[in-house]
Amino acid sequence: MQKYGLNELREMFLSFFESKGHLRLPSFSLVPKNDPSILLINAGMTPLKPYFTGREVPPSKRIATCQKCIRTPDIENVGKTSRHGTFFEMLGNFSFGDYFKKEAITWAWEFFTKVLEIPEDRLYVSVYEKDDEAYDIWNKDVGLPHNKIFRMGKEDNFWEHGIGPCGPCSEIYYDRGVDKGCGKPDCTVGCDCDRYIEVWNNVFTQFDKQEDGTYVELASKNIDTGMGLERLACIIQDVDNIFEVDAIRSILDHVCRIAGVEYGTEYKKDVSIRVITDHVRSVAMMVSDGILPSNEGRGYVLRRLLRRAARHGRLLGINRVFLAEIVDTVIDCFGKAYPNLIEKQDYIKKVVSLEEERFYATVDQGMVILEDYMKQVKNDGSDKLTGEMVFKLHDTYGFPMDLTREIASENNLIIDEEGFHNEMRAQKNKAREAHKSKEGSAWEKDLFANTDKTSKTEFVGYAKYTEDGTVQFIVLNDELADSAQQDDEVTIVLDKTPFYAESGGQAGDSGTIYNSNFKMSVRDCRKTADGKHLHLGKIIEGGVHVGDKVTASIDIDRRKAAARNHTTTHLLHKALRNVLGDHVNQAGSFVNHERLRFDFTHFSAMTREQIEAVENEVNGKILENLCVKTEEMSVDDAMKSGAIALFDEKYGDLVRVVSTGDYSKELCGGTHLSSTGEAGLIKILSENGISAGVRRIEALTGFNAINYYKEKESLLKHASEAAKSSVEDIVNKIENLYDEIKTTKKELEDINSKMVNSSLNSFIEKAIVVKGMKIVTAKLDGLDMNALRNASDTLKNKVGSGVVILASSKDDKVNLIVSATKDAVDAGIHSGNIIKEAARACGGGGGGRPDMAQAGGKDPSGMDKALEIARERAASMLN
Repeated sequence: MQKYGLNELREMFLSFFESKGHLRLPSFSLVPKNDPSILLINAGMTPLKPYFTGREVPPSKRIATCQKCIRTPDIENVGKTSRHGTFFEMLGNFSFGDYFKKEAITWAWEFFTKVLEIPEDRLYVSVYEKDDEAYDIWNKDVGLPHNKIFRMGKEDNFWEHGIGPCGPCSEIYYDRGVDKGCGKPDCTVGCDCDRYIEVWNNVFTQFDKQEDGTYVELASKNIDTGMGLERLACIIQDVDNIFEVDAIRSILDHVCRIAGVEYGTEYKKDVSIRVITDHVRSVAMMVSDGILPSNEGRGYVLRRLLRRAARHGRLLGINRVFLAEIVDTVIDCFGKAYPNLIEKQDYIKKVVSLEEERFYATVDQGMVILEDYMKQVKNDGSDKLTGEMVFKLHDTYGFPMDLTREIASENNLIIDEEGFHNEMRAQKNKAREAHKSKEGSAWEKDLFANTDKTSKTEFVGYAKYTEDGTVQFIVLNDELADSAQQDDEVTIVLDKTPFYAESGGQAGDSGTIYNSNFKMSVRDCRKTADGKHLHLGKIIEGGVHVGDKVTASIDIDRRKAAARNHTTTHLLHKALRNVLGDHVNQAGSFVNHERLRFDFTHFSAMTREQIEAVENEVNGKILENLCVKTEEMSVDDAMKSGAIALFDEKYGDLVRVVSTGDYSKELCGGTHLSSTGEAGLIKILSENGISAGVRRIEALTGFNAINYYKEKESLLKHASEAAKSSVEDIVNKIENLYDEIKTTKKELEDINSKMVNSSLNSFIEKAIVVKGMKIVTAKLDGLDMNALRNASDTLKNKVGSGVVILASSKDDKVNLIVSATKDAVDAGIHSGNIIKEAARACGGGGGGRPDMAQAGGKDPSGMDKALEIARERAASMLN
């Protein structure tokens, strides 16, 4: 049997099935498309589910792939054994209503025995115990003897997941030899030992399981196969585990070189080497697919892998940022198969390095805290870290819960996971409560618990600004009321309203509700979980009763201003992805009539050029006056159309899709413009970080942006008038003025220094002498610390032997300095101790070496006292 490299095996498989009429598809992204049920692609067939379910038409009835996959349930075993890993590649050939069992089985056998030339005597197969068709194909068409075909039960050889498409499967096993087995006389296929390993699974999707548990034959049958590339490589290369496979071993060897250790000599070090090898491969693949480290969702999985790898680097003695170096080797080994690794190499390394640096910034302090916690727990006779402890490590020091659990386990301790999750929930609830204003109390007390749950407010505000309705509920003083009068602060619920209720990051509408007997000023509109719109405000005329007919009318100018910001936010999102990369995802947003705020995933501060590029692109799309179209459709249809959805957002059966020409398309329930030109323009005010991996842009649109430019223009005119310059020359004028000020300041400092130097001799003449040592004290005006230090050095050289004590005040701040000659230090002088006492008289503090010390203070009136204390302290040291 010839040995082939991992990359060769991948290509051989895909080429073989291309020769059998299959369309070769590149690996899908690790980020699931339109599947909120999973965080990451974890099986070869997962991205193809829409084809199997009939939601989408496949590009070919025959498809072959090598799919990147991530699985982390066994992450804590990765490294401890040589079998576990988080990243793997799954080879698969698929048929959608085309070929079936005979072709799938015979082609699998052909690939193994003819292409790879695996000896037939090493291969065994299993079939579902009731699948006579598959058994006969193996026996009669392939020619396998009966003793090589094993019938197994439903648990092992029947694939199903609840109701829906399902079917039997047939697996191919490889016999690694007697020396790999358990030694039991009955050891055979299906044994738990390492002798017979499953390599290739062929699933025959031929039934549709009904709700009553019966199986109905499918009219269109499918083939779904899966074979782990790494496991296949282990067989072909005759190695015991995935870490010995050629490409993966290259990564492992690089880890060893950086750490200066040899693999296979010490178990604990081997664990760390394997963890880093596996995790960096996963990390590189995830970042190349646009995932960034965060505290939630798939970003948390990435952060967890990165920080676990970084910690194991520390355990190997690597006390620096190093993971990006390993990324280079990953890309060298896998870049040809996955070109986006090469395209994004610099980007991947930057993301990895920044996250590793963030972790190192807190890990040492966090480890000290964790060690204290573990010691405290053991002293208390417990074996469990509390949820509060684990939460603090997570919240303050960036320790993922899993990392704390792993370190605790290494010290024979466990963690209170439930307590940790309770702390996390409490923090989220606290943040949620803080976000809500006091006005939220009306619905927080569940006032509507006993009311009709079907009495939702019908929102008509997409099409109308004014609507007649009926008062359903009145909330007064946090209680349901039948009526309310002038000057009452109230919350009113109507059966129909044009008022948009705050949701999806858009502020609620304001306006008025009125009839002939009553008028209410509405300052905000919010919504309950069951769909009631809550109009918050004050009655300014008359009174209102439940059941009254009223007219609700929004503030149109504010609505339009909010719409300008909301539509522009969609343009901004798209422009950010175009300029920065498709790793950019919305992490939050807020729009009202004044401005927009957009939070997005990105690993570093944007450059001025990037901000300008984004701003220019958005303004370009505004000038194009693109049509803004809103449509209602099913979630599936929205996803197929390419609309962007938020991963954590929960959507109903029908969703609203907002398109701006062919430029952007998002799921959104907010209010929008009819064309982008109505936005006027955008002006980005700021871009800054709000958390690790999340940036925030604040911007203005429309008249607010115009007014911003007017204010800046006015400011510029005032500045040019003050500088006696034209607007065009103001920058040069300011630079020239600054240079003049700098020159004048230097001249003044020189004059001041000369004046000080001219008076230095008089200071020496006034010095006191103690045991042959001169103690010089002087108060100087207007010197900063640098000038004071120069004066001190000059005096010390003139004194020859002794101590120089100087004080000066500038800008209401005190500067003190004490310096001593070498023989004065030998005689007992310690400048640091002298200045420590003296500085207190000026309301300051400081310290330093025996030969030189400096201090600052806040109270210039205490300088004389400070000099007196310093002189007396120096004298006492010499006596």
